[in-house]
Amino acid sequence: MLSVISANYQNDYKIEVEFNDQKHGTVDLKDFILDGKIKPFKQLQDIEKFKNFQVDYTIRWNDEIDLAPEYLYFKAFESDTSLKDKFHQWGYI
Repeated sequence: MLSVISANYQNDYKIEVEFNDQKHGTVDLKDFILDGKIKPFKQLQDIEKFKNFQVDYTIRWNDEIDLAPEYLYFKAFESDTSLKDKFHQWGYI
């Protein structure tokens, strides 16, 4: 099962993430957060709130807001064509 083992805030809406398969990548959530389509995430438009996350198999901001590790993996490596089948299987492409 895919999981996040560490994450560090970088800048803007970017988080450097390490997954349990030893892959490291940077997740840029700016468009996702600023889009505002998913109501609970609107509060993270406040960058200070965005910076205040925890790692608990994924990244979560409180007991109500988290993102699937698969989505974070997709965002970190979406340009990696060798992962295209995996992303398709997960429903991200």
